[in-house]
Amino acid sequence: MGFDGKVALVTGASRGIGRAVALELGSQGARVAVNFLHQAAAADEVARAITEAGSEAGTFQGDVGDFAQAEKLIKAVIEHFGDLHILVNNAGITRDGLIMTMSENDWDDVIRTNLKATFNCSKPAVRHMLRRRYGRIINITSVSGQIGNAGQTNYSASKAGQIGFTKSLAREVASRNITVNAVAAGYIDTEIWETVPENLREGMVGLIPLGRKGETSDIAKAVAFLASDQAGYITGHVLSVDGGMAMA
Repeated sequence: MGFDGKVALVTGASRGIGRAVALELGSQGARVAVNFLHQAAAADEVARAITEAGSEAGTFQGDVGDFAQAEKLIKAVIEHFGDLHILVNNAGITRDGLIMTMSENDWDDVIRTNLKATFNCSKPAVRHMLRRRYGRIINITSVSGQIGNAGQTNYSASKAGQIGFTKSLAREVASRNITVNAVAAGYIDTEIWETVPENLREGMVGLIPLGRKGETSDIAKAVAFLASDQAGYITGHVLSVDGGMAMA
């Protein structure tokens, strides 16, 4: 698809899905801003891999759940690279638990990091994209936001909120050649997956029509497509990459 000259910001890009997305965009020529909060060494590894592959990358620390820091992040990326064409809102956390035992902090932390951060980064990014009359925003949501998941009322709510946000923002900015889409990830082989007990993992795989968990590269390729000019007539769409879990 090719992203030569395009600047992409991927939030939460030091590991997991964000890492795979940053590497995929970088491999296709994008200049990538690798956002991280705590894992500086891991973020440096991602940036180094992109530069060794022949593109340009930089690391940018910031808590995107905080509006002031998110606004500062967008400004820093634009100042460093001179532009911003693609925003991937990927940063996210889980704090699973049944609602009877879920603390208010566990609810607030997940909504803040997963949903509020999407607003925090999108608002200043859109301000720049409107002037440029071009932009691609991709929000990483989840199958949990489409069909729900017991023990994840906070996570499912945050991911369903991202879907509503995606569709609403897509309508607001379409006339300025800015597309806004979402990728709904299924059970993906990340560090979070490895924390799930093996017997539960086997049961979860049994719910997937394709009969296997996904890879981070599956999500990265979907993001790259939606960020490309080939997807220029697609907006407000939720692309499910879940092995068929949420099919209607």
